[in-house]
Amino acid sequence: MPRSLAAFLRPNLERPGRRVRAVMGGVLLVGSLPALTVHGLLALALAVAGAFALFEAWRGWCLVRACGLKTRL
Repeated sequence: MPRSLAAFLRPNLERPGRRVRAVMGGVLLVGSLPALTVHGLLALALAVAGAFALFEAWRGWCLVRACGLKTRL
């Protein structure tokens, strides 16, 4: 039986995991700026990944964990 969307989106991160994702999101967003000189699509991909990592940090939710895989943080 499939789980509900609310259960899938339930927060599953503690403070250390949220911090790691926030730092990772910031690094990816900052890294997308110099990537604009290399390739626009690369910059867009980095910016989207950074924004998603910041969303995970803000929400306290990890997509990988929600899919059932274990992570260290």
